[in-house]
Amino acid sequence: MKQGIHPENYRLVAFKDMSNDEVFLTKSAADTKETIDVDGTEYPLIKLEISRTSHPYYTGKAKLVDTAGRIDKFKNKYAKFKK
Repeated sequence: MKQGIHPENYRLVAFKDMSNDEVFLTKSAADTKETIDVDGTEYPLIKLEISRTSHPYYTGKAKLVDTAGRIDKFKNKYAKFKK
């Protein structure tokens, strides 16, 4: 293994899933300026859009996505570039 390429600042970090407000702790070297209080202890905070607690694969709940509307919107937006 190469020496000196791995981060040295691993510490406990709180990850918060913004879609369901679930918070979990794990070790990370990610930089952040925000903090959160969990059980009386302050931890650095990383905000997530989706995690294992909200992802449809892990929850078993599928979301209906309006793909037809997205495709039509894309085609209309870039129709002016079509030759």
